[in-house]
Amino acid sequence: MTDDAQKFAFTAIGYVRCEQNYRYEAPRQAVFAENEGCIELLSGHNYEQAARDLKGFERIWVIFAFHLNEGWRPLVHPPIAPPGRKISVFATRAPYRPNSIGMSCVELTKVEGRKLYICNFDLLDGSPVLDIKPYIPQADAFPQAVTGWLEEAQGEEYEVKIAPAALKMMHWIKAESGLDMENFALLQLGINPLAGKRKRIFTAPDDPEQLEIGCRTWRIGFKIYRTPHIINVKYIRSNYTDEELRPETQDHYKDKNLHRKFIKKKFV
Repeated sequence: MTDDAQKFAFTAIGYVRCEQNYRYEAPRQAVFAENEGCIELLSGHNYEQAARDLKGFERIWVIFAFHLNEGWRPLVHPPIAPPGRKISVFATRAPYRPNSIGMSCVELTKVEGRKLYICNFDLLDGSPVLDIKPYIPQADAFPQAVTGWLEEAQGEEYEVKIAPAALKMMHWIKAESGLDMENFALLQLGINPLAGKRKRIFTAPDDPEQLEIGCRTWRIGFKIYRTPHIINVKYIRSNYTDEELRPETQDHYKDKNLHRKFIKKKFV
């Protein structure tokens, strides 16, 4: 095959609608997710007829485009991999692919015309959907299949416990801005929490035993316990300094008023 390989043009048949907007809000696989959303098919194409007989299927395959990714990499770092080793991209589900196409098996809860209601998925809001197929266990499930490098992979799993005060802070931030920090903490700290190449991990400025993980312009404070594997999330704090929150300073992320309100609020 030469560089004159065939080219194909695909058009989205619909888009995912959900609360998860950023890469770090998506679980590494749909089976680790606990969320709800829908696939909204485009009008004017009789897609409601094309989707009608999906009613009664518990799961569907969603073929979609990784719309936030540019370029590809032949070797990648999956969330769980053998120590010190990169994995060839075709042997992973990583989004950095020659053709930025993904596939995900998600739960289908309801079909209403052009809207397919789904749950427990690893897709992001605005993901273009290219095709939908039913999941058929007799054809699609091979539980005894050998899984190559995954059998060598090591992943440290932790139970993430969030203190009541921290949970109140998270819920307030979500209500004010839509940022789901609870979901972020569970996803990012639940497995390999100290993976520095993938996560912004810091030592707390006033306690060397306290760690923090960056979430946009916020810091989540936590302590890690190796035996048993538990992470206690203690607090949320603004990552802006007092100087950066002065009224005359530039507001690049358009969120400084939110941080000012957060600092003034008492969480008890």
